[in-house]
Amino acid sequence: MSEHKILFVDDEANVLSALRRSLRKEPYELFFAESPEEAMTILENDRIDLVVSDHLMPSMDGLTFLKHVRDLYPDVIRIILTGAADVRLAIEAINEGEVFRFLTKPWNDLDLKVILKLVFDFLDLRRENQGLLETVRKQKTFINKMETDHPGIFEVKRTDSGAIILDLDMDEDIASM
Repeated sequence: MSEHKILFVDDEANVLSALRRSLRKEPYELFFAESPEEAMTILENDRIDLVVSDHLMPSMDGLTFLKHVRDLYPDVIRIILTGAADVRLAIEAINEGEVFRFLTKPWNDLDLKVILKLVFDFLDLRRENQGLLETVRKQKTFINKMETDHPGIFEVKRTDSGAIILDLDMDEDIASM
């Protein structure tokens, strides 16, 4: 099972079926919803990485829906896939909905697969960076605690030539343990 989960939201069942067929061999776990309300239920119950939403839907437009997703699940990446594309909508989607990409219907299967790969490469790098940052924070906390508990523990004394000066008293204390 894939570690990446995609939720597609579109009020047209045939679009969702086409997406399912197009991506059936890809290494993603796919979820499908025919309304933003159904999609919110899925988001509440599963850790979704990417939401791809249609824009023109009866109960709520895709941009409004993706703004809700952004507010409730800020780490979820958002893409609009719409047949009603215009420059104003694209600008609004990027500026207000903070969407990662703006795609048009009909889509090219290869383009869609490449974009999904790029999204998940970006997501993996973001997660790795967050993990590394957390490691650095823990190390900094540990070093600060050690320095507080044992002042000068990380201080290195050197001669003018750069050689490290060892504190023989400290070496004797360690040897007597």
